[in-house]
Amino acid sequence: IIFTRTGSVLRQWLLRQLFLRQLLTDMIRRTPIKRVLCVAEKNDAAKCIADIMSNGRMRRSEGLSVYNKLYEFEYNLFGQNVTVCMTSVSGHLLGLEFKAQFQKWHSCNPVLLFDAEVEKYCPENFVQIKRTLEREVSQCQVLVIWTDCDREGENIGFEVIDVCKAVKPGVQVFRARFSEITPNSIRRACDTLTEPDGNVSDAVDVRQELDLRIGASFTRFQTLRLQKIFPASLANQLISYGSCQFPTLGFVVERFKSIQAFIPETFYKIRVLHEVEEDSVEFSWKRNRLFNHTACLVVYQICMENPIATVTSVTSKPKSKWRPLPLDTVEMEKLVSRKLRIGAKETMKIAEKLYTQGLISYPRTETNLFPKDLALGPLVEHQTHSPAWGAFARGVMEQPGGPNPRQGTKTDQAHPPIHPIKYTNTLQGNEQRVYEFIVRHFLACVSLDAVGQETVVEVEIAHERFSANGLMIIRRNYLDVYPYDRWSTKVIPVYEQGSQFQPSAIEMLDGQTSPPQLLTEADLISLMEKHGIGTDATHADHIETIKSRMYVGLTADQRFLPGELGMGLVEGYNSMGYEMSKPDLRAELEADLKLVSEGRKDKQSVLRHHIHKYKTVFVESVKKAKRLDEALSNYLGAAQEFSESEQQDMEMPLPVRKCPQCGRDMVLRRRKEGNGKYLSCVGYPECKCSVWFPDTVLEVNRDESVCPTCQPSPVHMVKLKFRRGSLPPMMPLEFVGCIGGCDETLREPRPRPAPRPRPDPLSPQAPNPPSSSWPPHHPRPDPQATPPDPRGGDITVCNCGSEAVLLTVRKDGPNQGRQFYKCSSGGCNFFLWADQPNTNIYPPGPQGAPPSRPQQPPRTSVGVGGGGGEVVCNCSEPAVQRTVQKEGPNKGRVFHTCGKPRDQQCGFFLWADENIPPPDWGRRSPHHHQTPRRPAARKPRTCGICHLPGHTRVTCPQR
Repeated sequence: IIFTRTGSVLRQWLLRQLFLRQLLTDMIRRTPIKRVLCVAEKNDAAKCIADIMSNGRMRRSEGLSVYNKLYEFEYNLFGQNVTVCMTSVSGHLLGLEFKAQFQKWHSCNPVLLFDAEVEKYCPENFVQIKRTLEREVSQCQVLVIWTDCDREGENIGFEVIDVCKAVKPGVQVFRARFSEITPNSIRRACDTLTEPDGNVSDAVDVRQELDLRIGASFTRFQTLRLQKIFPASLANQLISYGSCQFPTLGFVVERFKSIQAFIPETFYKIRVLHEVEEDSVEFSWKRNRLFNHTACLVVYQICMENPIATVTSVTSKPKSKWRPLPLDTVEMEKLVSRKLRIGAKETMKIAEKLYTQGLISYPRTETNLFPKDLALGPLVEHQTHSPAWGAFARGVMEQPGGPNPRQGTKTDQAHPPIHPIKYTNTLQGNEQRVYEFIVRHFLACVSLDAVGQETVVEVEIAHERFSANGLMIIRRNYLDVYPYDRWSTKVIPVYEQGSQFQPSAIEMLDGQTSPPQLLTEADLISLMEKHGIGTDATHADHIETIKSRMYVGLTADQRFLPGELGMGLVEGYNSMGYEMSKPDLRAELEADLKLVSEGRKDKQSVLRHHIHKYKTVFVESVKKAKRLDEALSNYLGAAQEFSESEQQDMEMPLPVRKCPQCGRDMVLRRRKEGNGKYLSCVGYPECKCSVWFPDTVLEVNRDESVCPTCQPSPVHMVKLKFRRGSLPPMMPLEFVGCIGGCDETLREPRPRPAPRPRPDPLSPQAPNPPSSSWPPHHPRPDPQATPPDPRGGDITVCNCGSEAVLLTVRKDGPNQGRQFYKCSSGGCNFFLWADQPNTNIYPPGPQGAPPSRPQQPPRTSVGVGGGGGEVVCNCSEPAVQRTVQKEGPNKGRVFHTCGKPRDQQCGFFLWADENIPPPDWGRRSPHHHQTPRRPAARKPRTCGICHLPGHTRVTCPQR
């Protein structure tokens, strides 16, 4: 019933497709078409297809890319005479990459790459191909995709479609389906043009995005960490990760470790020899072998007491050696590797070249059975011209029923098995060897099985049974053309049932069990296919990757041996509890990709599921990264020792916000003393931007929520826990707030000094003192003066230097009706209650602009809330207070400076009466506007490096 229903559904689907195709063809026939653009996957394919369609009368011209030509000819398509322009791409036209802010390795925490925005782009070396397509499609009414008919080819086709439709949205698009570049196949494809399959292309999009996110995040994590941990061995090494290459490496490591763990065992067996004239027959023990020496010795002694063999049975039966199945991609890679000693990567490269030359069918196929409508006779007849196998091909044509292939059970419903298209004798080297293998395999497949007669003789000695086999080959058949299989005649004398004979020798032998051998490339491909790692088209690439990364090497007999780095990586990840070298994760993904290509699963749901799964594994791997260090130290030597801050960097804390000074991430780090955290730029020591929290803050942690106001987004909220008694009774000790400057809860009211009049711009004034506000790029003046009268002539300016706008709170709550100032253009985060003191008041007109600010002041940090925080110098140590003793305008004035001995000081300086924290608590900035208290008697001495007062070039922190 199930098969009946399935057949009915399939029949209905086929009828519907035929109806739609006919309807589409009729519509096209009624639409006047003058010019058609055809695009193949490679230039060789475009040339061959154009040569067939034009009957050799094509006109070649140059495209914008020197490697991709244009072939123009006339052709009858859709019942109309049209001009066809055939061109090509060179594989994938577009690539997938993270947006610019995530592309640099140090731009973000690698875990963010799982959710970072990605975009398609055209690589620089393919821009001219893209421009050629854009130029040509603008003159065409129809676009026909002639890329390879597999997943990657379908996706390349959609890349071409996207580029062309961006220039000409109304162009009609068709897909040519073909498996070989022959006149019949190409003309059939022209007559049966279909629509491109979006589901198949979606599967490739999913695979590309997951490979990018997974590979980039793990690769950055591994490389950045291990290069620091093992600088002597890995300083310049790219330590890549791929969800296919790692299980492939895992197979090699697992086999090697099983060999290491193997413990040989001694076994014992009995062998009987019988020599008759010139023939010697060996009879094997039916028990095969025993692992107990005493038991085997007892049996042997019993046999020796009466060493007469009695023939208990003589069986003669026909025996066949089956001819090979039709050739699919995986089998070709394995057989060529075993028989010809040519690697899978080179094999596929050669096969693709033979395909584009029209010598063989499409080499990427999962099918091992020939379709009934494929005419095999002409294919065999082409090979009759060969002096090496022509006679055998003629014999195949003469055998009863003609070519009769042995059929397999697999089909991808897209391409037939790999087979020769035409005969050639012009090839050289490995190209000739691979072509010959494909031809001989095809001829053997359509030939007959080898036939022989097998004789089995069983004898008995003291109730112990032994047997011997003999073989006589009657007809070699396919073996005559297929030297890659061996079947040898084994002659034994004639024995009669019931007869007896005296054995020439009865021996008790010992031996030892042997470990499995290291994997060959064919073995590795078999394991990858069995466990669903990669596809027939990608196996060779994954193997080549682990070789090029030095994760594995090859022995003299071409077997895979894991390297020290490969062993350490697999053992390290396995010790974390996530067996990432096992095939389970990737096999599940490959299965889902197949369902996406069949339209049975949604693209986005598969993406979300696997991103979440790999992200979870990544986060846990980072937490347990020391196990990776320990595993690799067994092979690469002791791990490098690091300071606490460097260790914190390698732990990769998640970013809270972007640094306003350099644009890199700011993360929470533990203080040197271990009590509490501070917010620091990951660019330290090049960038010293930081936010310090006072001792009253017991815990600070990043929250997943994001502030909707502060920019540049995302600015994550922080979870704060204060010491009991440090806050007013009505405030909770734990809450989530924003340190971007928008959170009123984190602005503690405090006494402000009286407003000071703005000085005459022409009068002498003291240099602007260092500031403790933040961020550096957007200085925020401290609102501490009496608010201006909105009706008066003075204005309030925001951080941008523009006039702020006065607004009123409309939302229900304690502040309803209260007026406040904010930036009129939204260019900064300026905020000020109108009833709070404000020094951001300037008269209208050109002289109302804020005074200039120093460009590179020293680093200063203050505590949250301002009232109880201590002043910290550039050494991250509490500053000390000193009083000016020297005669002058500042005599008696108190200032903060570094508390270390003079020769160790960091150069920090801050006037005590100007140590007023900004309204955005905990922030620091190199720019701060403050009206000077008194004119300076003389210009103070400044540093020769940063040109700031308070220190010399010897103690300059920027030295």
